[in-house]
Amino acid sequence: MALDYLDFDYSEDEDGNGTWDAMASVADSRWAALLEEVRQVLHWASHDFRGRRAPLEDGGDWDFDLSAQDDDHGRALRIRWDRTGNAVQAEVPQPGGYGTVTLTLTGNTAFGDALRQAFDLE
Repeated sequence: MALDYLDFDYSEDEDGNGTWDAMASVADSRWAALLEEVRQVLHWASHDFRGRRAPLEDGGDWDFDLSAQDDDHGRALRIRWDRTGNAVQAEVPQPGGYGTVTLTLTGNTAFGDALRQAFDLE
């Protein structure tokens, strides 16, 4: 599955656990497409990758952090992943404006290998 908006930067700790950070800023007309891409990644992680979601230091296989902001007004936008409904629910940036979504994924080696394969990441 190719990603059009999310471009992940990768870092790794001394234990081999990875962190993938992505930030995408789009016009309000592309907001729904960006949220759909975030939904696809989180759906894959929670459904297709069957690892346990929890902080790695608590024994989890993967975890995530998701945030959004209205770039034109410098204010945070409410955003959340609804796993049960398989949806990203978020406020929309002001009409004609830009919004930014930041998604950070953390995971163990198995998660990282599966993520790279699923989304053709380097």
